[in-house]
Amino acid sequence: MNKKISIFLVHFIVLSFKLDAATVDTVSVYSESMHKSIKDVVIRPAGYNSSQKYPVLYLLHGYSGNYSDWIKKDSELPRLADEYGMLIVCPDGDFASWYFDSPEEKGSRYETYIAKELVTYIDKHYPTVNNRAGRAITGLSMGGHGALYLAFRHQDVFGAAGSMSGGVDLRPFPDSFGLDKVLGEYSRYPERWEQNSIVNMLHMIKSNSLALTFDCGADDFFCLYNNQLHEKLLERKIPHDYTSRPGGHSWEYWCNSIKYQAMFFSTFFNSTNKMKAG
Repeated sequence: MNKKISIFLVHFIVLSFKLDAATVDTVSVYSESMHKSIKDVVIRPAGYNSSQKYPVLYLLHGYSGNYSDWIKKDSELPRLADEYGMLIVCPDGDFASWYFDSPEEKGSRYETYIAKELVTYIDKHYPTVNNRAGRAITGLSMGGHGALYLAFRHQDVFGAAGSMSGGVDLRPFPDSFGLDKVLGEYSRYPERWEQNSIVNMLHMIKSNSLALTFDCGADDFFCLYNNQLHEKLLERKIPHDYTSRPGGHSWEYWCNSIKYQAMFFSTFFNSTNKMKAG
């Protein structure tokens, strides 16, 4: 083969690969509730087309992290957007917001920001399946708590939710992870800690309203509390998937876990679309 043609083909193949890969956007979204702009990552799948409607997976970071954690730590994340044809949105949840509208810090309103302001922005600026059948939310550690918390409280917004190594019971950690800053001291406001722990919020789940999946590493300090959440869901006969795999509270664990959860959410998106089509 002619050498020039060979070089051209190589460049063409490389260019085609780049054009057919996920695109990572960093957007700045103004929060009316907090009076500031907040950065978020949006991953668009390969072959993104503005005339097509895409389901959205909201993926939350953990304590002390930010919006860029997932895309920096997990190089495979764009491939998951490609494989399942979904948008992946990684919001900023501040250093230690725990995704509450904090009764202590009036400038920390990350429940309102993500469940209302950010969802509205994404639906306005991207071609989304803009209803609960096209939205899922999950996250790691603090973000695992946040994802379940937001989904339980906003079942009209999210149709599926998950958690990876989530802090699902806050009460055992009164002096850790900045929780006292957003909820107040446990000794002064125990009711806040009780009411905002996921294990005490199961009464909020409407019958078959949420597709749920969560997992935790067997060596994780949160594993005991995730096991207890699983048992309480069983007691209430609330359908869910739960897995405890080998591993600790680490990015190695979470980068593996998100692969299974992305598959779970893709199945949810596909099943709800089929039901509508039928």
